[in-house]
Amino acid sequence: MSEQHYLELCEKPVQFEHASNVNNVFFDEANKQVFAVRSGGATGVVVKGPDDKNSVAFRMDDKGEVKCIKFSIGNKILAVQRTLKSVVFPDKRSLKLLKSQSINVNWYQYCPETTVILLSTTVQGNILQPFAFRNGTMSKMSKFEIELPVVPKPAKLSLSERDIAMATIYGQLYVMYLKHHSKTANSPSAEVVLYHLPREGACKKSHVLKLNTTGKFALNIVDNLVVVHHQSSQTSMIFDIKLKEPDCAVNTHQPVLPARSIHPYRIPKLKVYILQFSVLTWTLTVPPDSSSWSVFQPDIIISASEGYLWYLQVKLTPTVNLLQDKGKLMDFLLRRRDCKMVILSVCSQILEGGEKGSLPVVATVFDKLNQVYKEYLEAEQSYAAMESGPSRGGAAQKRPVRTQAVIDQSDMYTHVLSSFTEGKGVSHKFIIAVLMEYIRSLNQFQITVQHYLYELVIKMLVQHNLFYMLHQFLQYHVLSDSKPLACLLLSLESTYPPAHQLSLDMLKPVLKSSFECLPVCQGLPCSQDVIVNGRYSNRVSLRIQTVCWVCSSVHCPR
Repeated sequence: MSEQHYLELCEKPVQFEHASNVNNVFFDEANKQVFAVRSGGATGVVVKGPDDKNSVAFRMDDKGEVKCIKFSIGNKILAVQRTLKSVVFPDKRSLKLLKSQSINVNWYQYCPETTVILLSTTVQGNILQPFAFRNGTMSKMSKFEIELPVVPKPAKLSLSERDIAMATIYGQLYVMYLKHHSKTANSPSAEVVLYHLPREGACKKSHVLKLNTTGKFALNIVDNLVVVHHQSSQTSMIFDIKLKEPDCAVNTHQPVLPARSIHPYRIPKLKVYILQFSVLTWTLTVPPDSSSWSVFQPDIIISASEGYLWYLQVKLTPTVNLLQDKGKLMDFLLRRRDCKMVILSVCSQILEGGEKGSLPVVATVFDKLNQVYKEYLEAEQSYAAMESGPSRGGAAQKRPVRTQAVIDQSDMYTHVLSSFTEGKGVSHKFIIAVLMEYIRSLNQFQITVQHYLYELVIKMLVQHNLFYMLHQFLQYHVLSDSKPLACLLLSLESTYPPAHQLSLDMLKPVLKSSFECLPVCQGLPCSQDVIVNGRYSNRVSLRIQTVCWVCSSVHCPR
């Protein structure tokens, strides 16, 4: 069943001393650090973070129960909260009030990635006031209202901190509201409502994620996917807000895949026997949506009872068989981080064996791949033009990052098309049609087709004696003229005599300079042919060149 789990916990979690009567565990979302505080700190405080090579350990005086403990960025200043209204800084320094706001607050949420704090105000708690922090300044953003399923009478606090989370999805900040089912509401199930919160401008309701069930939920963001954990069923579902549902409203989304449990994580347990030797055994943990687990943004799951901090991850391979719509599957995969090899394997499955797809499906997949490929090429050209242009000294532009979603012609040739053309049990007509479909897609996006793709087509045509089709492809320039292609045609002269003239016709516009020599053509029969002879010298200013195909040298008579 492991192939059914598309979510898993990271292989190397952060381990810390588990929570107990003498050890309290705290988590700092800003620094992603776990604090294990023993006996109020008197017997030790151990701090562990995912990026720390060595853990930080120290002691402090036990002055009462620790309610919260955090480090500043860079672990320079330690703050300890023991009462509701006071925070102690062990490193004595002076504080300066920069700015203050007078506002009644029910609770707050803070997003360390965007340095935005969200305050719940009013009696019902559904008027949210965000503030942004940047370069030591605080700016007030536009407040907005969360639409409650039912307005209570008389008014009371109706929006809980547990139902609100902030996260960055596709580079944009969203406030996620877990809207539960109400007996008096028309909606039979819970949903997650996403409010887009820009730095400037009004916050607007932008997406609705249909959960199709009720109960207790928790939220994570993994690789720009919204992951919703359902406690009672011990399953999780994922949503991609960039995938459009054909039968739903524009911004209403169903789960991308069927709900599945997270792949169980095996925790080593050490058992010590009377004979003083130990045996290492493995036990399976409960799924992370259990009440004993804590979920933090964007992708952190903590088990204080076991002493583990994990990062949640998406496994792409199982999604291939769970999402049957290949076009939608490509849209989903192209937006994921480690997608290249999975995408190439999907292309191979579509073309080979039982996964052979119809040409419209193949065309759709090729177009989606080449659209991303073209966007990258244009970004590279724009960057190169800016670097070499007169405005080079202006605002710096970052070089385009080549993500794994960029599948170029070399990738397709090496991992898909080359083996596909050599496969058995597939009609040669279908193979040729697929190759031409890929070339058609490249031409549609104005991407220069590499000669090795043309060679695959010609190889298949010659192998099955489809010379009439080859002649048509060349005559109507379906296969673009090039020197490598002309040399390949020359090698076919013994098999298909008209190929000689076709190669000459192709070389005529290609060889523009009288001093330009032919490329090296391997594997051709030895001859002393005059490639550009007197017939062409009247129309094209070219010197007569004699080519010896054995040594691949070009002789230019003086």
